[in-house]
Parts: sequence; C-alpha cells; structure tokens
Amino acid sequence: MSTQEAFDRLTSGTVDVVTAEALKAKLAKGRPLVVKVGFDPTAPDLHLGHTVLIRKMKHFQDLGHRVVFVIGDFTGMIGDPTGRSKTRPPLTRQEIETNAETYKQQVFKILDPAKTEVRFNREWLGALSADDVIRLAATYNVARMLERREFRQRFDAGQPISLHEFLYPLSQAYDSVALAADVELGGTDQLFNLNVGRDIMPAYGLEPQVVLTTPLLEGTDGVQKMSKSLGNYIGVTEPAGVMYAKLMSISDELMWRYYALLTDLLDLERLESGFAEPRRFPIDLIELVHRVIDGTDVLGGRQVIVEEGRCSASVDGPKVARIVDNLLSNAARHTPPGTAIRVRCWREPEGVVLAVEDEGPGVPAGYEEIVFEAFHRGPNTEGVPGSGIGLSLVARFAELHGGRAWVQPREGGGASFRVLLPDDT
Repeated sequence: MSTQEAFDRLTSGTVDVVTAEALKAKLAKGRPLVVKVGFDPTAPDLHLGHTVLIRKMKHFQDLGHRVVFVIGDFTGMIGDPTGRSKTRPPLTRQEIETNAETYKQQVFKILDPAKTEVRFNREWLGALSADDVIRLAATYNVARMLERREFRQRFDAGQPISLHEFLYPLSQAYDSVALAADVELGGTDQLFNLNVGRDIMPAYGLEPQVVLTTPLLEGTDGVQKMSKSLGNYIGVTEPAGVMYAKLMSISDELMWRYYALLTDLLDLERLESGFAEPRRFPIDLIELVHRVIDGTDVLGGRQVIVEEGRCSASVDGPKVARIVDNLLSNAARHTPPGTAIRVRCWREPEGVVLAVEDEGPGVPAGYEEIVFEAFHRGPNTEGVPGSGIGLSLVARFAELHGGRAWVQPREGGGASFRVLLPDDT
C-alpha cells in the first residue's frame, strides 16, 4: 500500500488532521507508528460512542502500527473538564480500578488483543517528582489554557476554576511524552487536550505528534452526544435484544450516521468516489461462506445448508464476506423454526451468482426493489425481509464490483436473495 493509500485509509471519516503533511511524512518513513488513545474509566462500560474511536484504532492496527490503549487511572482521578461548566467530582481509586478492568475486557471486542498494548498512565504520572511536575507546568502558560472554551466561559462568568483542572490537559499531554507517540486519536471534543500534547513534546526533545479526531456519535435521542449519564447510550455488552430495540428506535436520518461511523460505510463511499478500487483477489466463495458461517453470531442457532463445490472469482474478499454476513442475518430473521437457510453459488456468462435462500414468508409483490432501499420504513412493511434495517449495503457492495443484487421467490416458498459478481478470470 502506498503512502497516499495509507493516508486515505487512516484519515477516512476523521474531522481534524493536525497536520496532514506531518502524517504523510511519518507514514513515508515505512516504520510502525506509535498510535496512542486514552480513555478515562469514568463509567463501568463502553458504549457505541466509544467504538467510533476504537474502530479508527483498528484501522491503524490493520496497517501494522503499534496501538497503545491508555487507561487513565491517574487522569481519571483529576477529572476531565471537557464540556463541564463546573469542576468534575473526582472518582475514588476503587471506582477507577473497577471501571478500568471492564474497559480492558470490552475493548477487545474490536481490537486484536495480540496487537494491542494496554497501559495505565499512573505508571509514569504517579512516578513524577515535584521537580518533574514543575518542569511539566513550565511547558505551558495560563493564557493558552484560557483559550479553552470551558475555562474561558467560567473565567468570564466569575465561576471557580481549580488549579488541578489545569493539570488535566498537561497530564494527558505527558502521556504522549512518556510513550513518544507519533499519533494521538480522540473525539472532536478532545482537540484542545490533544494539541497540548503536540505543543509540549518539543520541550522534551520529541517530534510533535499528529492529532486525528473522529466525530462524536449522537445518542438514541438524536440530539446529545451518547452518554451513559444521559441515558441515551447503547452499551457494547448489553443483551442483543436490548441493543436491537434501542437501534430500531433511532430515526432513519440518524441511522445513516450510525452506519457511517460504526461500520465501513465511509470507506465504501470513498471507494465509490473513485479514491480507490476494490482489492480483488481470486477467492473460493464457498470456502469464504464457510468462514463467515463459522465466525458469525447472527444465525441464532439456525441450520445453514451450503451447496458444496468450487465457485471461485476474483473479488474483494472482505466486502463479499460483509455481503454474505448481511444476507445470512436477513435470512435468519425470516426463517421459521425447523427450516434451514440455504446458500448456493454458480457461474453464469456475466460472472458468479451467490444466493442466500430462506423458507420464510417471501417478499410481497411490489417490494422487490424497496427492500434494498436504505432503512425503508412504511405502513405496510411489517415482516417484510430487509425493511427497516437496509439491504442497501449488500446492493452497494455488489455495485462496487460492477454487479447487482436482487430478490426473487424461492422455488417451494420463501425468498432467494442473489448477488451477481462479474468476474473475467
């Protein structure tokens, strides 16, 4: 992968890149970058809002970079002033340790534990002497601190600002010094804190880190940032039924944003815009189907019968795996008890056809195209396969390959969802 391709992949879906030139220069060196992300364990569970940032960590990880997940067991006891109109009450050591342990477990739902370095910032912040703290404080000034919106508003209103609150951005910045970070990731609300790290690193003889921010995900209310304290969150460890109910309550407009921030849909849009082409390699599609079946959790114990044989094509494997997983998920929702989902693959003059079939109620006449519209909801779509959740991603990935997706009645009852993948091998 070229430097430009890596840059496009890593900055896809980000808001701020400080600076783009510096990131390209670091990538051009051809060495793994130290990518730091910090989370203060202020609540016992991670939610989908956190995963926007964690997924960007995964993108760096997938390209071979060293991802360091910093748990702020020290900074969490100071309290991040971001978004606060008054001093945040500090957590107890017991609360911090309990929450930190759950973070360690939950983050590996997305990150590869074998490739992730988990560190606690008490390791270096707790070891600072008084001399070290004074040297750290001397790297910044009060005027710059008061540029921060929360501090400026409180200062202008005559509200108190505790001195230890100034230590929060400095302490977070020192994490970058201790790790010699090349890149730091954070939400857009953390831009000030991240730039403090970038600003102080030269005082310690280090090259300034690159700062990347990701968007903040609105909660289920569609208005405020997702937060457990606001009750508008979807926890990553909540039961599937609870998560499903919360997601189905989200408006159609907001669901697009969820798809963009929580899946690879942004990458799809980048591909469709001509920044890159599908990465095609010869793949045995039947073998790929078996891998998806073995690794998916969408089937709910339903039997899947795969018509065996060889069915090879030159395709983008990860994208086709997403197609298969989405179609299996759709079929599982409409497969009556005691019946099976069937998967077939065959070659036609235009390319290969992949079919996922169920023995459910089928698709009513007139809905054959509607089911592929994004999150279609209407007065008569109750029980219609695909409605409300969107098979549009399947169709768009098929189109990305120059093919198409469609549905037709299955012989004997049910629906047969099919994808044509052109192939000239």
